[in-house]
Amino acid sequence: MPGPRSKEIVLTQRQREVLHQMIRREKSSQQLVRRAKIILAAADQRNNQHHADLLGMTPTTVRLWIERWNMASGTLLKAEADENEKSLSAAICNVLADDTRPGRPAEFSPELFCQIIAIACEKPEDLGRPISHWSQRELADEVLKRNLVDKISPRSVGRFLKRSRP
Repeated sequence: MPGPRSKEIVLTQRQREVLHQMIRREKSSQQLVRRAKIILAAADQRNNQHHADLLGMTPTTVRLWIERWNMASGTLLKAEADENEKSLSAAICNVLADDTRPGRPAEFSPELFCQIIAIACEKPEDLGRPISHWSQRELADEVLKRNLVDKISPRSVGRFLKRSRP
């Protein structure tokens, strides 16, 4: 198939065996299996389009994982030198794992979550509230009254309560 050749990947026999084990293992995620197949196919020295067609993905995806593998080659060789199969397998899994993604930091801390649940366990009558059971709105008002947060919606309180159910 025409097109530029993919970057060269050097696989040792042990790395190849671990990748084959990952593909055959029942508990391997499909992402891990696909990425292991990319690396094994790339070791055959064909172009990225051929690998992409063979594996049913885009050449960009193939190129990305080949580059990630090549960047981690030193780490993999170090793990292989340990003579420990588990360390090599873990290193390969780390190379083939997703990068951590940035996300919005949590607005409410676990401590606040616990304090809200503790308030929900108190009787509203004991706090001077003319109700027999907490509603989401009443609980949100009590949290604001105690100055635990600057603002919180009744819906957020409801999600906390829902999450705390066994």
